[in-house]
Amino acid sequence: MRPEILTTLFSSLISLSGVGPESSRRLENLVGSRVFSLLCHCPTGVIQRRLVDKLSMARPSDVVTLLVSIDEHVKPPKGKRLPYRVRCSDKYGGRLDLVFFHPQEIYLLKILPSGQERAVSGKVEYYQSRWQMIHPDHIGHPLTLKDWQGPEPQYPLTQGLTQKMLRKFIDEAFKRCVTLPEWISEKIKAKAKWLGWRESLVSIHNPQKNEEINPFNLAYQRLAYDELLANQLSLQLIRQTQIKSQGRPIIGNGELRKRAIDSLPFQLTEHQRSSLKEIFKDMAEPKRMVRLLQGDVGSGKTIVAFLALLNAVEAGLQGAYLAPTEILARQHYQNMKRWADKIGVSVGLLTGKDRKSERDEVLKCLQDHSLKILVGTHALIQEGVVFKDLGLAVIDEQHRFGVSQRLQLSQKGQSVDTLVMTATPIPRTLMMTTHGDLDCSFLRQKPSGRKDIVTKAISTDRLREVIEALKREINRGGKIYWVCPLVEESEALDLTSVEDRALSLETHFKGKVGLIHGRMKSIEKEKVMTSFIEGDIKILVATTVIEVGVHVDDATVMVIEHADRFGLAQLHQLRGRVGRGEQQATCLLLYQGSLNSVAQARLQIMRQSNDGFRIAEEDLKLRGGGEILGLKQSGMANFRFANLEFHQNLLNQAHEDAKEILIHDPFLLSERGKALRILLALYEQDAAVQYLQAG
Repeated sequence: MRPEILTTLFSSLISLSGVGPESSRRLENLVGSRVFSLLCHCPTGVIQRRLVDKLSMARPSDVVTLLVSIDEHVKPPKGKRLPYRVRCSDKYGGRLDLVFFHPQEIYLLKILPSGQERAVSGKVEYYQSRWQMIHPDHIGHPLTLKDWQGPEPQYPLTQGLTQKMLRKFIDEAFKRCVTLPEWISEKIKAKAKWLGWRESLVSIHNPQKNEEINPFNLAYQRLAYDELLANQLSLQLIRQTQIKSQGRPIIGNGELRKRAIDSLPFQLTEHQRSSLKEIFKDMAEPKRMVRLLQGDVGSGKTIVAFLALLNAVEAGLQGAYLAPTEILARQHYQNMKRWADKIGVSVGLLTGKDRKSERDEVLKCLQDHSLKILVGTHALIQEGVVFKDLGLAVIDEQHRFGVSQRLQLSQKGQSVDTLVMTATPIPRTLMMTTHGDLDCSFLRQKPSGRKDIVTKAISTDRLREVIEALKREINRGGKIYWVCPLVEESEALDLTSVEDRALSLETHFKGKVGLIHGRMKSIEKEKVMTSFIEGDIKILVATTVIEVGVHVDDATVMVIEHADRFGLAQLHQLRGRVGRGEQQATCLLLYQGSLNSVAQARLQIMRQSNDGFRIAEEDLKLRGGGEILGLKQSGMANFRFANLEFHQNLLNQAHEDAKEILIHDPFLLSERGKALRILLALYEQDAAVQYLQAG
């Protein structure tokens, strides 16, 4: 239950004075649905409103405040789409038109009466030999001038909202903003010279100059630290939850693993062996394992996961492998079944598209323990899926699943160990803010024989050359992926769709082109993928549905059309679909027209490096944390004040502070602990709050 002191901050925006249904809808689209969301909407600039003595001192695009006499109202002729103009003049003879589109004439006649003096403020432009001010920001009697002179914060807006309206709503929100008990230790607060929480919010919304709007401002730092502390405290509380219940040692005899390794056509890398050592050590402990396996594309995570699952099977338990898509689930099932058949271990598959008879058979074998390892999609976490004795849950491409889904699978058994995996290397800052609840192992090495992928950026003006090069590659026995960002043609975006590109390529490669995208039925996608794997199809035109995990040994070329539209991490994932065998692989990054500086930087990094960990760090610099992990449901912290590029030191401090807090007050029962519970609820760290409420 949310602390009562936060009730007003969590009330809906429509409860604020002056906010109606329409403005509430627009505000919600802009900032969120609650009063506190509005207070977290920070200004991005400051306008200094100062009185200009005469119009001739202004320059185009200046924001000026003037005292003018209202000369006349000029209505547009009927039937003409012209603006309404109010002719004005300053005392020095300077002429100014106040311009209004779609005006309410009666209202304008009232606030701008002819023959009287008024103060007006706004941006001026010089148009057809006259100065004009379109929709002035302020209009009032000269006596009201003092009320809106000086610095005025400027906020990001959306259609239908003005700066004046937004500022009024923020002022109303501050009336609901109570003073909350202090959750930062006095020692940290005094050393940093920070104000209180409410005072910092007030300061951020009342900047005196543009220089104050930066991440190093003391008020921003204070509020950023609050967010980071809530984030770190939440993750560590969740970690406590995961290891709170007594685990059980899972120690296999090594027999199945040895036979499996001996039957492999390749040698494990040093990093695979060291990661397995860490995993087996954790599984042998009498507490639950919660570990993240980070591996670059093509580094061999699947075999590590399989050997970890065999450890559970050796100990008389079952294993589960959760994949984000049906294509990946089927591929992992086929790989694991191939390995498992050689050593006599049963592996099953469960997806949402299975026939009832197949599903019932899998569930029966799962409950009578004749099925040792189950691979599947989200179907694994459904209520009717019951294991006889689940020992290890492996979650692939973990950023596609939220914390709650991870917990759901681990709750399918008693004290289940959890191994989560990602092929998207995560920068250290994001590791701390999104996976601070996990221990981590790394796979940085590629299997022996793998070569770096040659990457080139090519303009679409050279498309004919690309097609000729693909013909030569197919003649050498290679296969090609061709990725486009859209499924079908869009009027809004000037991008080639997979459907258009497949038709275009078919004219050059008769009967050798396949098409796959997310809107196709599973059986259709599987049929196309099978044709590609078996070689009936030589070019697979696809959307990013093939971004992760899909493994075709003899695919040697990846063409990414409109590559400048993709982020670095996604480009690296797509590139990782080729070069799985010993042949030299190539990635062609196609772009159209001239590139902006960010797109140029992305493509340059891709050409220079095959190291996913370096690429992830560069992606963080270019795009920020919110995009790297992809989807909102990943649990990626959506910070309002904290900026991971500038607040790394605050993140480190919050991490240490959270650890210290939980050592001395694990259930947050002290006075500071009670204030920290309010902080967790304020930033909606629900999983941590639920843990505390459960004791």
